[in-house]
Amino acid sequence: MIRLANALYAFKLPLACLALSTLLGGCTVVAVADAVASTAIGVTKGVVKTTGKVIGAAIPDGDDKDKKDEAAKKSEESEK
Repeated sequence: MIRLANALYAFKLPLACLALSTLLGGCTVVAVADAVASTAIGVTKGVVKTTGKVIGAAIPDGDDKDKKDEAAKKSEESEK
């Protein structure tokens, strides 16, 4: 009887390890997918910001004038 119990234990242990590794493997897949998505989002944000700056530099639209007007209004308000 003891030999049978040892044989069953020897069979159950690898089976349990296989089952646990399968479950943990699913977590790994999700973690890798999350990392890939986070990287893609980060890269996209960087590209969009850079593109916006390049377009802003290439197409002057009076941003500097607006900033100067705001600064002048603030200085007038502070003088009062």
